[in-house]
Parts: sequence; C-alpha cells; structure tokens
Amino acid sequence: MFLLQDGVTNGAIYALLAVALVLVFAVTRVILIPQGDLVAFGGLTLAALETGRTPGSVWLLLGLAAAATVMEVIASRNRLPPGRIALNALKMALPALVIAAAVLLLAPLQLGSIVNLVLCASLIIPMGPYLYRTAFQPLADASVLVLLIAAVGAHLAMTGLGLAFFGAEGYRTSPLIDAAFTLGPLTVTAQSLLVVGATLALLLSLALFFSRTLIGKALRASAVNRRGARLVGIPTARAGSLAFTMAAAIAVVSAVLVAPLATLYYDSGFIIGLKGFVAAIIGGLAAYPATVAAAIGVGILEAFSSFWASAFKEVIIFASIIPILLLRSLRSAHHEEEE
Repeated sequence: MFLLQDGVTNGAIYALLAVALVLVFAVTRVILIPQGDLVAFGGLTLAALETGRTPGSVWLLLGLAAAATVMEVIASRNRLPPGRIALNALKMALPALVIAAAVLLLAPLQLGSIVNLVLCASLIIPMGPYLYRTAFQPLADASVLVLLIAAVGAHLAMTGLGLAFFGAEGYRTSPLIDAAFTLGPLTVTAQSLLVVGATLALLLSLALFFSRTLIGKALRASAVNRRGARLVGIPTARAGSLAFTMAAAIAVVSAVLVAPLATLYYDSGFIIGLKGFVAAIIGGLAAYPATVAAAIGVGILEAFSSFWASAFKEVIIFASIIPILLLRSLRSAHHEEEE
C-alpha cells in the first residue's frame, strides 16, 4: 500500500507532463523534450523566491525574449515597413522586460507564498511561446524528425543555460500544505493529496477547454489538419504559440507540486520529462485518457521497481515501452511518410 501510494502520487505528476507532451505534439508535431526542463526551472525559481534571492530564470527569460525578438525582426524585415517591425519587436520584448523588472523589485521583499507563486508563473509561462518562436516556428512545416532534432537541441541549450543561471546545487521548496493523517497503516500527507487533486482538476479543466471553448476547438482543428485549419482562417502559428504557453503553464503546476517532494537540480527535468514521455508513447501520443492511465501505470511501476530492483529502476521504466512499440508495429500497416 505504501508503494501504491507513492506510485499514484508520482504518476499524477507524470500525467501532467504526458498530457502537455500530447497537447504540443497534436498541435505542432513537436515532441517537447524541454518540457521537463521547464518543470525543473519552475521548481528552482520557486525555491529561490522563497529565500529572497533573484532567480536565474529572470535572465533566462530575458535571453529567450531577446532571441525571439531578433527572430521576429529577421522574419519580417522584407515584408513590413520599419515602423511596423519596431512595433512587433516591442510587443515581443516588452512582456519579458516588465516581468523581469517586477521580479527584481519584489523578490528580495519575500512577500509570501502567493506572491512567490505568481512571480514563478510569470517567469516560466512566457518561456513557452518564446521557445516556440525561437526554435520551432521557423520549422513549422518540417518533418517530425527535424522537429525532434530541434527539440533535442533546445533541451541541451536549456540544460546548459540552467547550469549557468541556477548553479549545480539542488533545492527543495516547502510544502504548500504541511499536514498529514493516518489512513489505516498508511500515513497520507496533504501534499500528496494536493498532487492528485490538482492533477484531476487540471485534466478536467483541459477537457472542458477543448470541448466547450472556441479556442480549444481551434486547437483541435489545428491538431487534426494543420493545412485545413489554415484554409478556414485559423492562425496555426498562433495555435502553436498557445499550445506552448499551455504546456509551460502545466509545467509550472507540475513544479509547484513536485518541488516539495523531491530535490530539483538544473538537469532534473530530463529524467522527469522522459518518464512523462514514456507515458505519452504508451498512450499513443494522441489519446488523453490513455495517456493519463499510462502515466499512473508508469508511476506505480517506478515505485515497485525502486523497492524490488532499485539499481535497475530507470531501465525497467524506459524498457516498458519496448513491448508496446513492438505490439503496435505488428498490428499497424506501414505508411509512406509524406514529403
């Protein structure tokens, strides 16, 4: 029962990561490997804010904003007048400048957990659209393999920047709710219940967003047929930016939930994100309910592997996709890749 409890708690975190991966892949065909990096940076940012230090994510956000602004200027230099180019550049850079100024002013004041959460979200969420504009929007029509290579490159760049801005030391945040109670032989913490409850609430919100709102339906249309969505007037570039923004917001929620449970380092996001990727692959990178169920299964498998074969825990988890891929390769017909 102890292992099952840990597995469900970890699986809830992996479910958030896996859903973000499926969301981004469905809309943009990008396998967002840096999703785990955003989670790690969110946890490190919150830990820095709790101690009154200026988080390194301020400089990371400014760097991404500068790169995105340069990309916007280069892309529009031959099709827009200079005044319009300057206006677009200002729109691209201004949010990061305002957020950075607010964080530099408020972080040393230690105004409490709510302000820290708002500042953390303000720093991490804009990184999603900035990352999309810099690394993926210019390659929007490329093949999935090219987009995967770009995602790997973005992950490696963010890992290096994370070391430069956050340092090699690990941090853990204080729990949002510091309470516990006994349930038979189990000791259940309020933080673990918060993890499961927040995951369920977010998944329900996403389901309502995609089924009841016009923007959600536009994202679904972009996922089904990008070219057809563009023909009926849906701005697919904006849809990709929105998908990355939502993924970054999910990363902030994941960071707030996981940071009190595990010590995070600048490179912790890769392993965390990879486990979410395993769940997304088992779920087929398409179906959200199957992805969530697979993530819970990955969490339970990790918990029992840690107990029975801790030295091979990661091997067991990552090898679990092999029979799934083998079964799918035997059951599906081969299709030529579109040019």
